[in-house]
Amino acid sequence: MSESESPAGARPAQVCPVAIRRALIAHTTMTLAYADEDGPQAAAVLYAVETGGGAGGDTGGLAETDAGRDTGGGTETGVAGGPVLYFVTSTGTRHGRALAGPAPAPARVAFTAQRDGQEWSALTGLQGRGYCRPLGVDERAAGWRVYTARFPFVEESARLREALERTTLWELRPDWLRLIDNGRGFGHKEEWRADAGRG
Repeated sequence: MSESESPAGARPAQVCPVAIRRALIAHTTMTLAYADEDGPQAAAVLYAVETGGGAGGDTGGLAETDAGRDTGGGTETGVAGGPVLYFVTSTGTRHGRALAGPAPAPARVAFTAQRDGQEWSALTGLQGRGYCRPLGVDERAAGWRVYTARFPFVEESARLREALERTTLWELRPDWLRLIDNGRGFGHKEEWRADAGRG
C-alpha cells in the first residue's frame, strides 16, 4: 500500500488517534531519515513527545504507564492537533547540518520508532513524516521541559545538563503518522494526517 492510500483505520484531519499517541509515548528513540548533498542518510536520536500540539509538557491525558496498553484502535477519541517531538542534536553533526539547511525553511524528514527484538506476529511500530526545525531561545524553555520530563537523568547530572543546554533543541511536527500493529492482525494499520486533503 502506498503512503497516499488510506487504510481502513485512517482518521479525519487534525484528530490524532489515542493508539498512535500511546505508541509515540511508549518509545524513546527514533530513526530520523534525511537527505543532504551526499544523498540519503539516517540517524538515531532520543525524543520526547508532547501530544497536545505544542510545548508545555501535556501528554494528552495519557500516563506513560498506559503507553503500551491495547486501546482497541478505532473507537477511541483523538486529540485536536498533532503531536510534537523534541530531540537534541548538534548542528555540527552531519544530520544537524542537513536539518538546519537554508533557514528559515524547516527541513522535511521521515522517521520510524519501534522496539528491538520483536516477533513478527506481534510487530508494532510507527512511521512518520513531518517538518523539523531548531528552536530559538524564546521557544526552547517549553520544549526543554518536555524533554527533561521524559529524560529526568538529564537534570540529575550537572555535567550532562550543561552539555545538552549548549546543544540545539529541535522540534519535529509530524504531518503523517502510521501505526503498524500485527498484534491486531497481520498488516494492521492506523493512520493520521494533519491535512486529510493531501494525497
